[in-house]
Amino acid sequence: MNETLAANSNIALYFAMAVFTIAMVSYAVDLAGFAPRTAEPAEPEQARELVTAGGSSGSGGPGTVGTVDGPPVGGPQGTDDVAAARRRPAAGIAIALTWLGTLVLASSVLMRGLSVMRPPWGNMFEFATTGSLAVSLAFCLLSLRRDVRWLGLFVVGPVLLTLGLAITVFYTEASQLMPSLKSVWLVIHVSVAILSVALFTIGFSVTILYLVKSRLEVATDPLSRVKATVKSALPSARALDRTAYSLHVVAFPMWTFTLIAGAIWAEQAWGHYWNWDPKEVWTFVIWVVYAAYLHARATTGWSARSASFIALAGYGCILVNYMVVNVYFVGQHSYSGM
Repeated sequence: MNETLAANSNIALYFAMAVFTIAMVSYAVDLAGFAPRTAEPAEPEQARELVTAGGSSGSGGPGTVGTVDGPPVGGPQGTDDVAAARRRPAAGIAIALTWLGTLVLASSVLMRGLSVMRPPWGNMFEFATTGSLAVSLAFCLLSLRRDVRWLGLFVVGPVLLTLGLAITVFYTEASQLMPSLKSVWLVIHVSVAILSVALFTIGFSVTILYLVKSRLEVATDPLSRVKATVKSALPSARALDRTAYSLHVVAFPMWTFTLIAGAIWAEQAWGHYWNWDPKEVWTFVIWVVYAAYLHARATTGWSARSASFIALAGYGCILVNYMVVNVYFVGQHSYSGM
């Protein structure tokens, strides 16, 4: 093991966390730019109707130049324009920092792998850092195709939380793989699993935002300042639902491949395709829940909002599979390193 590379990997990880923290604050400032602002009261001279000499007050009279009728400058439309202008700098900084944090995190993952000359996916710590890299990279690539600044806070936040858990709770010293993991299937099976979980993670965040926005769109009571900010900052509920559904549609076949590839690898390593190992069972449970979500979306009688709760349950199963099964359940997949 190259201890210097392993130490530099940890330093790069801390630096990436610092960059992501600043990016998260910048995204929050960006969203704050949508906060509704109370218009300043108009000056008496501005509120007075404008008439020419000899003209009558009111609109439509002879010689009328115009009247102050309708919302004053700084009303709803003016507020939106001001918010849009103010959010640009913070959003630009946040996106740039997200790219920087992603590149630094990639260097950390790369150095971790080079320090032991193997794919850095052998324990909980390495899976967490590589998974966080996949989530942030997927978001960065998505930002090249569409404006997803509204999503940044809800992607960088979970990434930062995962990295914090990785370096504190899940941390494992760099070491060689167990004999049963030394297979080409480690690259195939685990890499696809990481990518699918990354898409499920982003889909989870978008689904939460969809549920919030759909509730705000039908709200009849006066909105609070926070609710009004969220409502104006996010895309429409329909657009959010379409984005969440698309992410799940892409991630589900990848998770299906993960399940099948794991069975093939199990047959080569242990002589059986299926051993009812806790990890195998929960991988299948996740597949069933997300299959139920996609089935509900294609079935009449299920609303998009109701089906979204099934998707949230699916991600809950992913969290159980990663943070509970990997740590507390003893089985053939006990590779957490903890």
